[in-house]
This record gives sequence, C-alpha cells and structure tokens, in this order.
Amino acid sequence: MNGNSRRIWSIGNGLGEAAQVLRYGLKFFRCLFQSKTVLAAKVTALESQIEILQERAESQGVGRFRFNEAFRFLWVILSTTWGGWKSVCRVMQPRTVTKWHERVVRFFWRWKCAAGVGRSPIESELQVLIAQISRENRLWGAKTIRDQLVLLGYRKLAIQTVRKYMIDDKGRGRGSSTWLAFLRNHLSVTWGMDFMTITTLGFKRIYVFVIIDHGTRQIVRWSVTSHPTMAWIVQQLREATAFGRQPRFMFRDNDGLYGLGVPAFLKSTGIDDVPTAKASPWQNPFVERLFGSLRGELFDHVIVFNEEHARSLLEEYFEDYYHIGRPHQGLDGQTPKKERQAQCGEQGKVVAIPVLGGLHHRYERMAA
Repeated sequence: MNGNSRRIWSIGNGLGEAAQVLRYGLKFFRCLFQSKTVLAAKVTALESQIEILQERAESQGVGRFRFNEAFRFLWVILSTTWGGWKSVCRVMQPRTVTKWHERVVRFFWRWKCAAGVGRSPIESELQVLIAQISRENRLWGAKTIRDQLVLLGYRKLAIQTVRKYMIDDKGRGRGSSTWLAFLRNHLSVTWGMDFMTITTLGFKRIYVFVIIDHGTRQIVRWSVTSHPTMAWIVQQLREATAFGRQPRFMFRDNDGLYGLGVPAFLKSTGIDDVPTAKASPWQNPFVERLFGSLRGELFDHVIVFNEEHARSLLEEYFEDYYHIGRPHQGLDGQTPKKERQAQCGEQGKVVAIPVLGGLHHRYERMAA
C-alpha cells in the first residue's frame, strides 16, 4: 500500500469514527428530553440483555442456550407497558417476545377457567343420564332429551348444555337408524354368509363356507371345498333354504365368487340381498366373530392335513361343542340349540366330555 492509499484509508476511518461519535451524541441529547420512565425501561431492557449475553458466553459448549423464565417475563411486561420496546431488542426478535406474551395469555385464561370462573357444571348424575339417554336413543336430539329430563323431574337445561354431554351427537335427527339398531331389530329374520380360508400341512388352501342364523347363532349350513365356484355357492344356499326355511335378509360381502348368480338366486327365493360396504367386515359381525372363534378355538391348535380332515374337525366342533356345549355371550350364556336345560345337583355328578381330542370339554351332570 503506497502513501496515498494509506492517507485515504485513514481519512475514511476518521470519517467513520466521527459519524459514530455524532450518532452517539444525538442519542445522548435525545435521552435528555425523554422521561424518567422511558429511560428506566430502556436501561432495564438493555441491562437484562447484557446479563443474558454474559450467561450465554459462560454456557458455551454446554448445549443449546435458552432464555430463562425471569428474562421472558420481564420482556412480556415491557412489551405491554412500553411502546418502544422493539427498538431495543438486540439478542432476540420482537416476534419471539410476542410468542412469549401469547403463551402467558393462554396460561392465564387456562388458570382462570380451571379456577371455577363461569357457569358451574351440572351434577355428575345428570351428566351420566344425558349420556345414557343419547346413547340408547340415537334418533333423539338435544331438545327431545331436554324435554324428557323435565318429565323426569329435573330442571330445564339449556340446549347447549344437553348437547355438551350427549354421546355422538353427529348426524342426529336425520330419521335413519344406525346399522347396529337395524341388526338388533331384524335378528330373527336375518342370516349371514361368508368364506374363511385355512392352510393344510401341504400349503394347500381350503375354503370354509358358513351360513349363520343371527337370531339363534346356529350354523344353518357349512361346507368345505378347495375350488369354490358360483354354482357351488348357489347349491349350498339351495340346501340351506330347503323345506321353506329361509330368512328375510341375507348379509354378505362383495366377494367376486358370488358373481351374478348368487344375487339372482336370493331374489328368486324372496330373500333381500344385503351386501356390506367394501372393506367393512364389521357390517357382518356375527360371521366375523364366528371365524374368530374357529381360529382361536380350533385351527390355531391343530394341523389340518387335507380337506376331509378339515371337514371332520368342523363337524365335531359344530355338532358336539359349538351348538350344545359352548355358552354364548350374545345369548345370555345359552347355547345356540337350547336343548340343554339348567341341571341341579340331584341329577348326578358333573362329568367332563372331551371334544376334539380334549382340546375342549362339555360338562353335564350324569347319574352314577
């Protein structure tokens, strides 16, 4: 660097220092005309930032630095009481202080609501009763439930209060019953049918076709095959509905095996075909529950050799255990074929009758 360049560089530095001195001088004179309150707020803000910078310098390498709660609370107070607080933010963005303020506001209102300010809740007994009535009467709206409570001797509540404690208020008042209510109202006249698959010892797939009576839980028809076809299914339905025994509704899924022949056969016999929605096995729950029992109580514990072996296992399971020996929760502890009556101690000693080689047992009293 030659002499002229050094001279220009020194002149530039001198001008920069002069401008900085002038800027500080203007700030000083401006402070002389500010109130003591503003000066105190500014000094407090700057001192707090200096302290936080010292803490940050001491905690280098320890981990991510976080502002302490006292610093955040101080700046929340400054942001609410001093309009010029943004001009002295040096170590954080004004938006950060705004977020701290929003958090304090949320905490305050959460505490105020928890402290019991506002309308007191209704009695717990009445809350449970509203939930029970709304659960048992899906077609009732909040106004109907409110009027029913008045008839039961309770005070007249607001519609919003009743709606708050109702169960599943979505979709009420449309005049349509739920799927579960439909099933319960037509149990005695509905059947369900479906397939389940099992794998043999030689990795061959076998299909088990079942038709169940929803009302009695009896297995109306069952069969086993390795190659199910539409004609084979129609034949099973024809044998299940022989001698005038047939339901009003037949629940089934959308399996492609049914084709057009199965719906046509059901229509010709006067049975209303009720296909379930796609990917909705819960709409045919009794058959699905039966398949769960078959897997959990039979096929998960035995090895199926071939089709004939599967047929013999199912025959013994249905005839000697499922229909007459296994209590069903959906039947209040009864069996599907209500041929067994409650026995008393005078009828003899309790005897265990093994089923499926001792996998299950049936118990009866027999005279010595």
